[in-house]
Amino acid sequence: MGKITGFLEYERVEETYAPVAQRVKHWREFVSGLPSEQARVQGARCMDCGTPFCHHGCPVANLIPDFNDLVYRDDWRRALEVLQRTNNFPEFTGRICPAPCEAACTLNINSDAVGIKSIEHAIIDRGFAEGWVRPQPAAQASGKSVAIVGSGPAGLAAAQQLARAGHAVTVFEKNSRPGGLLRYGIPDFKLEKSHIDRRLEQLQAEGVVFRTGVLVGELPADARIHNDATQSITAAELLATFDAVLLCGGAERSRDLPAPGRELEGVHFAMEFLPQQNLVVAGARSKVEISAAGKHVIVIGGGDTGSDCVGTSIRQGAASVTQFELLPTPPEQEDKALTWPYWPYRLRTSSSHEEGCAREFAIATKAFVAGTGKARARVAALDTVQVQWEGGRMQERPDSTKRWKADLVLLAMGFVAPAAELLQAFGVERDARGNARATDGRDGGYQTGAPKVFAAGDMRRGQSLVVWAIREGRQAARAIDTFLMGSSDLPR
Repeated sequence: MGKITGFLEYERVEETYAPVAQRVKHWREFVSGLPSEQARVQGARCMDCGTPFCHHGCPVANLIPDFNDLVYRDDWRRALEVLQRTNNFPEFTGRICPAPCEAACTLNINSDAVGIKSIEHAIIDRGFAEGWVRPQPAAQASGKSVAIVGSGPAGLAAAQQLARAGHAVTVFEKNSRPGGLLRYGIPDFKLEKSHIDRRLEQLQAEGVVFRTGVLVGELPADARIHNDATQSITAAELLATFDAVLLCGGAERSRDLPAPGRELEGVHFAMEFLPQQNLVVAGARSKVEISAAGKHVIVIGGGDTGSDCVGTSIRQGAASVTQFELLPTPPEQEDKALTWPYWPYRLRTSSSHEEGCAREFAIATKAFVAGTGKARARVAALDTVQVQWEGGRMQERPDSTKRWKADLVLLAMGFVAPAAELLQAFGVERDARGNARATDGRDGGYQTGAPKVFAAGDMRRGQSLVVWAIREGRQAARAIDTFLMGSSDLPR
């Protein structure tokens, strides 16, 4: 422990944001990482606990006290080595992870948690700047081949681990560029796509082959999933060609809101709205088809996807943005004695909310209201009712109906399941929630009931965080390596 009294001497310092008036005019990232000296001071706040609950709270089990201490000691290269032992893509998690590790920080019991996420961000950015992040190709080939379906964080993490174990890895992606929701769902102002491209170059140098624009199986016409595939391949062809197949297709089915008027124009899933803007920013499309410009926008759903819709709508020039949440307003401060070290239930205000969004809680949409005359096919308003929760049951409040002007409604209520057609093509059973049924995450886990077919990420566990997807991909890689070779030296 570098500074025994550091947590008593130093206050938490946050990363800084560009002013709202500036950042809403562009699509670039606007968070400034901590300078090296500030990161060292924040590392000094780590208490080096006998039982590091932060390590337990982190899904990829980052060795947090170790890299905090190394940063404090100004040993950045070793800090990077420690960080990369457990996390393939800290430049992603250092930007978009909600940091459950900080919620579990012992210092968080009665003070401000160590800024673990900002330290991780500083380490990986320093590593790239110094040229320390390099390809790590396998010393020898195993003679085994693995197909990975889906190139989100789970698929990419698994691909990297399996390639480093010496296997020939081919990643199949239905879109023209790899990255999954990292590329097509998360706005550039939260994660610039150059970070993904940089990692893809590393994976290719390590031997991973990407086949993009290739649809595995068939995609139903009503799936409303972004897809620009130009060719297809069957499950049977993959099974005949590769020694193992890993399904990492994500939870692509959006939760719908089947209220009257749902069929009206101007009512869209978030994943119909968000990918198009990312494509425009990338230069792959000249303009957006679903635009918030000049419109009164209502976002239904209070999570991260809803927040992304808010920030995107504001940058497109919306006249107003209102976000609905079915649950009541959370407390501004959690009861730490009750929740620590688990993820607390409290009010969270994102950077997008700060940019000009009204938030409504305990509100339910009853109907989408059509316009009049020539606009009768389009949504013009929403009818809502206030709700109250008693004993976990929702009840409508009497005399609380209200009509809201709405030219564009975005449904961001989460994702319910993976595409059933892909699972059916491989003969993979589904669990009660519609996810791929696979064994748990211990050695030999992640295997489905179909011969040599594995599943990981949101496709197996359901909608979750990027950091959980990375963990699933890493552990599935170890399971596949064990399946192919009889044992594995890959980390758990």
